[in-house]
Amino acid sequence: MTFFEHRRGVAAVAAGLAAVAAPLALGSPSSAGTSRDWDRDGMPNRWEISHHLDPHHANARADADKDGLRNLAEYRHHLDPRDQDTDGDGDDDGDEVTDGSAATDPSDADTDDDGTPDGDEDGDHDEVDNEDEDDATEPCAADDQDADSDGVADEDENENGTDPAEADSDDDGTPDGDEDGDHDGTQNEDEDDDANDSCSTSDEGEDDDDQGEPGDNRSATTTSARTDASASGRTVWYVVG
Repeated sequence: MTFFEHRRGVAAVAAGLAAVAAPLALGSPSSAGTSRDWDRDGMPNRWEISHHLDPHHANARADADKDGLRNLAEYRHHLDPRDQDTDGDGDDDGDEVTDGSAATDPSDADTDDDGTPDGDEDGDHDEVDNEDEDDATEPCAADDQDADSDGVADEDENENGTDPAEADSDDDGTPDGDEDGDHDGTQNEDEDDDANDSCSTSDEGEDDDDQGEPGDNRSATTTSARTDASASGRTVWYVVG
């Protein structure tokens, strides 16, 4: 075999290998294109899977973390649909997006870079911290996220000087929720308790439209209460648009 014949043989083998490898590298048309959003809910499969959502079920209208912002809005704002407070500033993502002129950046814990977390600011100057604005209207205080399961909502941990990622911040053997950080006779976990709490068992309640998006005339889901005679005078909470 001559040198040139050997080179032609090597080139032929290389071309054959390339022909076999090309489809493997590119993937089939279905996996490369049409399968990116199987349920056609506006959220890519990869994003849904990475945030533990079901890419086979259209759940754009659900609010997995109960922060007042639906899953599709979380995707559009580059937030975590499983974390009520993506930037950890004490102010829920839904509040940060829908607070109008007082809105802060839900992905930046200190939007104005003044050294104070957005949740501890008072955007509307009503002497109520941003993170506490919706406490009176939340239908269930238990919906507030508690990452370390110590009984204290993440948004309240900074006020107690405790770590939202550590159930026993001072390592004294007592969970932060059982401590009394402000020495007022009430345990930390009971500070925000409301006798009117009516907690839902639904993990991902769904409504009609996405909240906090351009063109949506409902900036956020709110709650109202009324006394229902059929409920023997009990205060019943209703979700309204």
